[in-house]
Amino acid sequence: MIAKDLISDGIMPLKTSDTGKTALSWMEEYKVSHLPIVNNQEFLGLISELDIYNLNSFDEPLGNHKLSLQHPYVFETQHIYDVLKLVNEQNLSLVPVLNDKGNYLGSIGLQNLVKYFARALSVDNPGGIIVLEMTYNNYSLTELAKIVEENDAKILSTFLINHEDSTRLDVFLKLNTVEISSVLKTLERYDYFVKASFGHEDDRDDLRERYNSLMNYLNV
Repeated sequence: MIAKDLISDGIMPLKTSDTGKTALSWMEEYKVSHLPIVNNQEFLGLISELDIYNLNSFDEPLGNHKLSLQHPYVFETQHIYDVLKLVNEQNLSLVPVLNDKGNYLGSIGLQNLVKYFARALSVDNPGGIIVLEMTYNNYSLTELAKIVEENDAKILSTFLINHEDSTRLDVFLKLNTVEISSVLKTLERYDYFVKASFGHEDDRDDLRERYNSLMNYLNV
């Protein structure tokens, strides 16, 4: 997946002729705290809600003010991980996307980003979740897949979270079944440390509750 595939259709850029009042109104409508300023496809920068509140007048065109704009962006062919990295590093509510000529194509909102990763992580697919803690050197997806498949299950998705200032990491496994007790027993038999598990429910409401529990566990 590349950046241009996740551009949000509903987010319009500002122009220098727009006022601070217009910018705040659009931010509220789009549920963002940043908006790009674009004149004739030229990306001039990203203005934040705080920038607007610091203006002397909300009723004057933005171009009348001396603005110190941020200039974060990705090119249309960059991987979606680059978008996520930029969001995380600069605490953005959207990311502008440019073509190879530097022209503005659109922006990726957080909602589109979350939806993509929810699909990638099989959030809405029924199945149990297992969280393992181990050292980086002991991590082998091949070995974990073998253990899971020996118990008539499949890994739908996986991701890792590194512990800060440590060689340890948490490994998250999303399986294609909620019946994960046999997998857990086998993992423990092979001396894996099972940090948490979410399973045994069988309907969509319970699946969503498990997902919310996982997000709380991650402090998201």
